[in-house]
Parts: sequence; structure tokens; C-alpha cells
Amino acid sequence: MQRQNMKRILIAIIIICFSTSLSAQPLSDSVWRRDVKSVLLTRDGVDLESPVLTLGGSDRLLLQFDVLADEVQLLRYSVAHCDALWRRDDLEAYEFMSGFESGDIENYDYSFTTLRSYVHYHQMIPSPYSTLLHSGNYVVAVTDEGGDTLFTRRFWVSEDAASMAATVDRPYDGSEMLRRQEVDVRIATPQGCVVCPTLRPEYVRILAQQNGREDTQRWLVHSDYEGPWLCYRHRKENIFDGGNNYRYFDMSNLHTPMYNVQRVEEYGGEIFALLRPDEDRSRRNYVVEESLNGGMKINVWDRNNAAVEAEYVWVNISLPMAQPILDGRVYVVGALTDWKLDSTSYMEYNTEYRAYTKRLLLKQGYYSYQLLVDKGHGISRTARLEGDHWETPNSYTLFLYYRSPSDRADRLLKVTKVRR
Repeated sequence: MQRQNMKRILIAIIIICFSTSLSAQPLSDSVWRRDVKSVLLTRDGVDLESPVLTLGGSDRLLLQFDVLADEVQLLRYSVAHCDALWRRDDLEAYEFMSGFESGDIENYDYSFTTLRSYVHYHQMIPSPYSTLLHSGNYVVAVTDEGGDTLFTRRFWVSEDAASMAATVDRPYDGSEMLRRQEVDVRIATPQGCVVCPTLRPEYVRILAQQNGREDTQRWLVHSDYEGPWLCYRHRKENIFDGGNNYRYFDMSNLHTPMYNVQRVEEYGGEIFALLRPDEDRSRRNYVVEESLNGGMKINVWDRNNAAVEAEYVWVNISLPMAQPILDGRVYVVGALTDWKLDSTSYMEYNTEYRAYTKRLLLKQGYYSYQLLVDKGHGISRTARLEGDHWETPNSYTLFLYYRSPSDRADRLLKVTKVRR
């Protein structure tokens, strides 16, 4: 009995610490342990889509991840509600969820016939006995028995209670029409809607995100009215660099090299994949080509269950260049690096090979990415190596937040996607 009480106290401390850390700074999709890989949070049964749920709906999210280990660990998950800036807000757990906002992760499987051993964990969010009660931003954190956080993942719950129309076209002011895109948005309250408030600009915020990139996302500014519609258009905040089609590679089959995989080798109990060298595409003409726009998909051609039968492979990415870029840093950006510009995605220049190189440990599947050059705020990160083209089929996600003076937390009225 005493051990059970101590365990309850420890769990309570972990949840309190988690809530405190959330309130301190904005949360992002982050992994803090090197042995944690392939973290995916998707709508159950739907791959390659943002983790967005509809308030009151029956859909749930499926959280999956691997831990590179031979034995199962005691892991827990906790769900918290955040404001529009991804900071922990003042809502108590009972205000945003019925049932339990935390629990043990009891669903796991051991890897099967793989060179590298790992344990594959999976958890439904929310659990079958819980229901989300409030729209807005949510974050799920997974912690170990000692209370250390393994990773955090964000998701959204939309009320789907407003009308939103969006278009993607050339910039309104005619500047750089060949390399940039403008996203224009109109919103309104549907007729007869009893749960959607009358929209006023001072209570509304719209966030626009290109693909999954957070380095270029921005808040749109209200411009004018069009009948019952609030319009967010023809402002500098609406204009994005077009970028280029995402580079990609497919290592679903390790026996026969596939798209952009030059060679696969096995030695020392590890598998290594050398990709075809990348190139500077900034001066090439635009070529229409479909990709996942930075997404990833775990996949194996010759196995039945990719979740536990896919191999982990050291993937070598290279960009040959006679000289390094002196006024910027090069990054591999996409879901494979959590869309971050940090040490995880940073490419180093190798003077011996005269090339930028990056090695990543990835699970078998299909991956897409871009090579971004960070030269400082306000300078296009795609122009130097990818090139910017207005024809690029970028996908834009628009988040409509609402908060009146009487609301205790930000509401998410609508999530809409539009593609050029």
C-alpha cells in the first residue's frame, strides 16, 4: 500500500512539473532522447494528414513511436491545453477533458527480424474512456518512470463552426510574380450556426502555415470587409516565397535501391544508405513534380508489418559544393527533422569531400525534404539552394482562433487547407 501511495505521489509530481514547464515557454514538436525515433501523431486510419480532430466527433489520434531498446519501459502520456501561441493556459483538466488526461502507455510490440532491436509503442489520444471538451491547441507529452520527458507532440481540436474560403495566387502588388505566392482568406459566421460567435477582427486571429514549416508561418492581418465576410488579403503577411518541389528518397526496399538511393550497405550490424548527391537547384527551370511536401511515411515492400519489421538505416545526405556558403547555414528540413533549424538538421561542410553532409538514423520508408539556407530574418531560406517558383504546389494550413473577453481560453473555430 505504501509503495502504491508513493507511486501516485510521483505521478502527481510528474504531471505538475509537466504543466509548469508548459506554461514557461511555447511548446513545439520536440524529441529529447536520442533513443526515441519515428514519432508519429496522426488521425487514426489516416496517414500524411495534420493531427486535427473535430470537437464532438468520433475520430481519435494514434500516437506511435519507437524506443531503441531490448526491453519495455514504463512510459506515461499527459495531455494539456494550450493557447494560440502554444503556452499552457489556465484551463483545469476537467475543463478541457472528461476522463483522465494522463495514463500509462500499455500498448507495445517488439521489433521482429530486424538488425537493430526496438520497441514500438502506440496509444490512442484521447483514450477510449476520455473525451475532449474544448477546442484549441493541445500537446501530448510522454515521460519515463523517472519523470523525464521523452518528447512532445502537438495537435488541434476544431469546432468546425465558421466558414473559411482561401485562395493561392500571384502577389497582389505585382512584385516578384514569378517566385512568390499570396494566400488570401475570407471568414464568416454560417447562417443559423448557434455555437459560432459573431466574428469581430479584434477577437479573431488567423495563422497561415506553408506545408509544415514553422520558420515562415505568420499571423494574417485584417484588411477589409466583403458583405458578411471578414477579409485577410493583399497584405505583406499574406505573401510567401514559393520555394520548389521537395526532394525525396524511398528506401522501402533495401535489396534494390529505389528513388534517389544510390547504394545500400550492411556492415558491423548496421545498415547504411547513401543517397544520390543533391544539387543546387536555384538556377534550374521549374519542373512539375509531386512529393509529400516535407512529409514522411514508414513503409516496407517485402514485410507485412512495417511498424515492427522496418529496419533502421543510417541515411547519408550530401550536397557537393566547391566552397562553403559563408553567409549562411545549411539545414535538412522536413518531418524527418521535425521541421527544425537546429543541430538535428544542420549540415556540416566537409573540406575533404568538398560537400555539405548529414547523417540521420531513419526508419525504412519514404521521406521528402528541402535544403534551406538560414541567412538571417527576412531573407528567403529557399532561394539559395532550392529556388523560388510561384508554380510550386505548396499546401497551406489556416487556423482560425477566437477569443472574446468572456472566454477563459482560445477557441479554434476552423482549420482549412488550400493548395496552389
